[in-house]
Amino acid sequence: MCGMSQQPPIRSTASPPSRPRLDASMSLLTNVMEHSLDEGYAEAAARRGSTGSQGLPRTLRAKLGLSFGLVLAAVVVTIGAAEARISAPTLAKERHELIDRIESETSDADDLEKDVDALREQVGGIQRKALKKYGGDGAETVALLAGATEVTGPGVKLVVDDAKAADQGGGGPRESNGFSDTGRVRDRDMQRIVNGLWESGAEAIAVNGQRLTSLSAIRAAGDAILVDNKPLVPPYTVLAVGDGPRLSSAFQDSADGQYLRVLRDNYGIRARISAQDEVRLPVAPSLIVRTAEPTGRAAVKSGSEPGKGTGTS
Repeated sequence: MCGMSQQPPIRSTASPPSRPRLDASMSLLTNVMEHSLDEGYAEAAARRGSTGSQGLPRTLRAKLGLSFGLVLAAVVVTIGAAEARISAPTLAKERHELIDRIESETSDADDLEKDVDALREQVGGIQRKALKKYGGDGAETVALLAGATEVTGPGVKLVVDDAKAADQGGGGPRESNGFSDTGRVRDRDMQRIVNGLWESGAEAIAVNGQRLTSLSAIRAAGDAILVDNKPLVPPYTVLAVGDGPRLSSAFQDSADGQYLRVLRDNYGIRARISAQDEVRLPVAPSLIVRTAEPTGRAAVKSGSEPGKGTGTS
């Protein structure tokens, strides 16, 4: 072996490296926790505080805003009221003009209706005179059947009214489950009642002041009963001229009287009949001429053509 001396190992006297922090890998979370508020937010908050101290208080600003809103609403209402006041006279004028026009047209219609009634009465009077003059021995009978004369004498008074209950069911002579099966008096009910009085011996009949003739028609329009196209309203008062007690008894014993009794029992229709010492029936509103034939003199004057001069209207 060589006799070289062996040097001792050299040891460094420098301090050992520092130990790394345990939270070095969590620097982002540490930064967030140490600086929870961003600097921009802090500056904005500081700026708002400085301007707020110099501006108006918040409550005062709210009051000013409310006051401005109220003033604006008052201005709008005032403008609307002013416009309404300006347009009110015009609307009132148009309304008055419309009312005057309606009243004028109504008055004209009333005058025309009076003229029609007067002409109808005039024509009816002429027709009645013609029946009396040219009716021969049966002039009175013809005038009675045609309703050309007013009739006064003993008779009966029959009052028929709807039932108190508007809708009642059950069987009966109507044989229907529809709208007709109610407690209302129908047109066919009045037809049977009137025909029953004729068959029982009535000489003249009127319903609610409407004189019936051999040409009269009883019909229905909706819920209304029409007699010669004139609507009637309940209660229906039927006046018939004849021997009162006998006419009343004959009608109640007839098939139509039994029909009325069934209506009263099954549907609640109210009906009462009584003999009267005197009833008064008006003349028919108008006479309708269906056929006309020449009298004996006219036939002689017409020559050898017996059919000449015959006409219809």
